[in-house]
Order: sequence, then structure tokens, then C-alpha cells
Amino acid sequence: MIALNKLTKSSKNKSLFGVCAGIAEYYGISPLAVRLLFIFIPISVAIYLILAAFLPEKNAALY
Repeated sequence: MIALNKLTKSSKNKSLFGVCAGIAEYYGISPLAVRLLFIFIPISVAIYLILAAFLPEKNAALY
């Protein structure tokens, strides 16, 4: 059985809400790279807040 990776907020690597770290874990890239993208793309503040509100948090017990 193949485990499907869901996009969730990170519960172990947070700066604010764990959105950037969750995206980085999903794609297998550095959280710093995702954070830099969110800083330099103008519309990203709105996207970040929407994701922070609606993304579920990853259960830390499942690591």
C-alpha cells in the first residue's frame, strides 16, 4: 500500500504557523527556500494567511 503524502502544517519546524515548513516537507525541499519565496512574492501574504487558517496540523505523534 502506498502512503499518500498530505499537505499539512508542520508541527516540529515552525516559525509562525508552520505553513512554509509544511510545504517544504511536502515537496522535499528546504523550508528556507519556501520562506524566501513567501517573502519576495507580493500576493503571498494573503495566500499564507489562507493556508494558515485552513491547513490541518500534522500530528506530531505520527513522526
